[in-house]
Amino acid sequence: MKNYYIGIMSGTSMDGIDAVLAEIPKSGKTKILLHVEVPMDKNLQETYFKLQAPSDNELHIEALAANQLAHHYHLAVTEILKKSKLEASEIQAVGAHGQTIRHQPQLHDGIGYTKQSLNPALLAELSNIDVIADFRSRDIAAGGQGAPLVPAFHATQFSSDQPVAILNIGGIANLSLISNKIIGFDCGPGNALMDYWTNHSLGKAYDDGGQWAEQGQPIEKLVNSMLADQYFAKRAPKSTGRDLFNPTWLKHHLEQTGSSKANPQDVQASLLMLTAQSIAQALKEYAPETKRLLICGGGIKNTALINSLKRICSWIPSAGFQSTATEGIDPQAVEAAAFAWLAWAHKEKQPANMPAVTGARGLRPLGACYPA
Repeated sequence: MKNYYIGIMSGTSMDGIDAVLAEIPKSGKTKILLHVEVPMDKNLQETYFKLQAPSDNELHIEALAANQLAHHYHLAVTEILKKSKLEASEIQAVGAHGQTIRHQPQLHDGIGYTKQSLNPALLAELSNIDVIADFRSRDIAAGGQGAPLVPAFHATQFSSDQPVAILNIGGIANLSLISNKIIGFDCGPGNALMDYWTNHSLGKAYDDGGQWAEQGQPIEKLVNSMLADQYFAKRAPKSTGRDLFNPTWLKHHLEQTGSSKANPQDVQASLLMLTAQSIAQALKEYAPETKRLLICGGGIKNTALINSLKRICSWIPSAGFQSTATEGIDPQAVEAAAFAWLAWAHKEKQPANMPAVTGARGLRPLGACYPA
């Protein structure tokens, strides 16, 4: 029996659900056989945006949203089984990330918490496949950040004789730096603030190719104010999310710099520069020897952002900026593939965190199993 796994990811951008069918042998080297995308219901998306901050009756609202998300994930599983002509019984497990609505490791009581919304028991019931979920909490219990989790997968997939950096630009941008040691961390906002501002100003979901940002000019004092946030100076291990980089955070910096009445396209250009500068700053500080940068996530489609990165990261040759497609994985499928791999690691009883990345006290098994 082949080791088939399904990985499902709905990221910080909340623009849809990615799912992959992967074949994972004992070595852990993952082969992506199929990738499907399922749109997220707009009402569910709006509910999850609201759940990023305290609100009335949020326990009830989140529980119902978790049920609805399980149905969405099941649609992705069904689509994969249909296209692959496989039976549920041929799938070892589904690795399901859920939707992050709070991420506050090490805060409040020294342990903190992270919350990914999903009803994995319902997904197991609907799909008749074992579901592995709740991957972050075990690492947090061991004193870690619980994120990012993908560097361990990146190390399995993309290691080479030469140092390589993997940049995932989702709602949040994160880096995996692989050389004689492995470092990984969230470097700051990816698409989240740009998508918010595009929706706020134009009523569009995102700035296609960064074309709107290119019509503006970055506001230097706004960019500098945002880059002065203490998160960027904080040493890794570190992780972040919409708990920090959200509309309230942006409003504060707009008001503080007198930019509230600025041309909207100039604000968008500033947000693009924030993402590019924070990524470049992280690369320069932690991996100045990098000559090859593999890029994945939705942000790879933002041509203006990638061009800005190329200009700022002048020490990386232009040919060194590559899509993960050059390594055989669709850039939109990398994170979903990582959760298929995390499900495999759970089934194989292998630890899947990286203490050097998350700050945990040691290697730990990740995830909880909800049997079919």
